[in-house]
Amino acid sequence: MGHPGGKPGDPASPRLVAWEVTRRCGLSCRHCRAAANKGPYPGELSTEKCFQVIDEIAATGSPIVILTGGDPMLRENIYEIARYGTDKGLKMVMSPCGTLLNEENAGKLRDAGIERISISIDGATAETHDDFRRVPGAFDEAIKGIENAKKAGLEFQINTTVTKVNLAELPDILQLAIDLGAVAFHPFLLVPTGRGKELAAQELSPEQYEETLNWVYDQRDVVPLHFKPTCAPHYYRILRQRAHEDGLKVTPEEFGMDARAKGCLGGQGFCFISYKGEVQICGFLDVKCGDLNEQSFGEVWSGSPVFKQMRDLDGYHGRCGYCEYRRFCGGCRARAFELTGDYLAEEPYCVYEPKAKKK
Repeated sequence: MGHPGGKPGDPASPRLVAWEVTRRCGLSCRHCRAAANKGPYPGELSTEKCFQVIDEIAATGSPIVILTGGDPMLRENIYEIARYGTDKGLKMVMSPCGTLLNEENAGKLRDAGIERISISIDGATAETHDDFRRVPGAFDEAIKGIENAKKAGLEFQINTTVTKVNLAELPDILQLAIDLGAVAFHPFLLVPTGRGKELAAQELSPEQYEETLNWVYDQRDVVPLHFKPTCAPHYYRILRQRAHEDGLKVTPEEFGMDARAKGCLGGQGFCFISYKGEVQICGFLDVKCGDLNEQSFGEVWSGSPVFKQMRDLDGYHGRCGYCEYRRFCGGCRARAFELTGDYLAEEPYCVYEPKAKKK
């Protein structure tokens, strides 16, 4: 579906919008792309402006809106923002830290129309999770938050940032997500931005990425939840390679949502809005693509020069520009930018050599 009132060739409507409604946070996580802390952060959008942004998002289609942060629970009017989006017909979800989630406010999130929350668990034990989060007791508080969400009838998923430090724990974290009753488990492969730059030496090697993503594929028929890696676009190349080897066709009947999913959606089906209204292709690629204090969301979505570059997959540089899997993968634009200074460069952590000839 093109942009309302648009012409042939206009971009499809956004599918996901991640919105950093506040950058304030009570944690100090090692991987944080925003290097968030308790703040304050001047320039946070007013309630009225937030309502206007929701109106503008709804005018472009019906994307899922992820209220994130920082910790969105620290925004006093978060329930009003969530309810306004729900009333506009948008699917509202949230990514809280979990440490502030009690029975009362979990119920308020449910009543505001929040359909799912995601909680990050970065270690299978309190020791490893708390070390990653740099706050003693963070693991126990996150588990309590999950239990409170369950009591409120809130659907939840578990997210994990994967590094060399916790790679060996990944199967145990997956099992923990299953035991807790999560509907999905989304491991995020580290993009070293913000405070995450300090973890660059702990990023998986390209070979470890390949091995890990193949392990994810092996779990797809084994686990009773949706298991999907994030910030690992080459998974969708591996999925097709492995499916071919297994004599399978990548159809929704066989692979569910993964058959329709794509690697990097930044600027194509996904974008990020900062706490002060700046728009990026994602939260990890710190390149300003528009400002909602000066433009409408629809104007940025359809007109941003950076977004247009993201949609021209044949214009990507290096292997990503001629790889036969580019329409399914696309490479991580943020990782390319951090390591080369060129957000159109080839995915630097992919080992695959395309069969097509180099341009």
